[in-house]
Amino acid sequence: MITEKLTIEKLDSFKQFCNKHKAEIDDSFLYPEDLESFCPSDENPTYIMIENGDIVATASLILDDYNKRGKKARFRIFYSELNDRKIYATLLSCVLKHTNGLDSIFLFIPLTNPILSSLIADIGFYIERYSFQLVKDITGPKEYNVPDGYEIRPFRLEEDAEVWCQIRNTGFANLKGSETPITVEMVKNMLTSPDYIENGLMILYHNEKPVGIVRGSDDEYKNSSIFNIGPLVIIPEYQGTGLGRMLLQAALSFAGSLHYKQAILCVNGENQNAKSLYLSEGFQQVESVVCYKYDIK
Repeated sequence: MITEKLTIEKLDSFKQFCNKHKAEIDDSFLYPEDLESFCPSDENPTYIMIENGDIVATASLILDDYNKRGKKARFRIFYSELNDRKIYATLLSCVLKHTNGLDSIFLFIPLTNPILSSLIADIGFYIERYSFQLVKDITGPKEYNVPDGYEIRPFRLEEDAEVWCQIRNTGFANLKGSETPITVEMVKNMLTSPDYIENGLMILYHNEKPVGIVRGSDDEYKNSSIFNIGPLVIIPEYQGTGLGRMLLQAALSFAGSLHYKQAILCVNGENQNAKSLYLSEGFQQVESVVCYKYDIK
């Protein structure tokens, strides 16, 4: 078996391998648009293992600016067709060469794949947190009540990018996996991404003070179009007042006006208040994943 760094010559084979196994792993960065633009680079260090001319295992890290600012890296894919601890250990040693200055690396694994979880744990990864995927059926736009003094406004690119950052970064400052602040440039990039929906970004104001945000984007679930909600953030001093529920209802109503039949969102396991809110609004849990972390230092 040969271990080598991914090259352009084997890029198509790598993409085929990802497509073949994405149902067994977290496929957050294995969508067609992700793989179409993917290319091995310093931001995407990728290694493959070859047996009899075929790729049987691979490890690919995401080392973009956001992750590096958080001193961490996320796996795009870390998977072997052979359930062999030595294969995972070898690939891990390869990608660790690219983690200078980082504190940790992590990946998500569906709870439906206990074999992979066991192999990952066996080479030094440990459980950091859980995440749940929730889905709700939509039957059209619904009425919702906006309290006096509050107003929901559509996002304006030049005026609101900094506002969006401030609310998101304040609200998620202590949320595992989202502690790293986003930048104005990242917000602006959302408006040019393939999943962008016009007027899908909304800001909640209280007497001209921005206090909450919600984003709705186009996604795919079980080969059908679905409305993805997230982030949904209320700044700390306004939490616990029902504004999160109202903003969620506003997003769902907007999705219904666009004739979406379902909405989907993700919630961290430790965020019990948010999960309870979503369940009370008719969302149902459809998938659970566990975040495995490896401390480099």
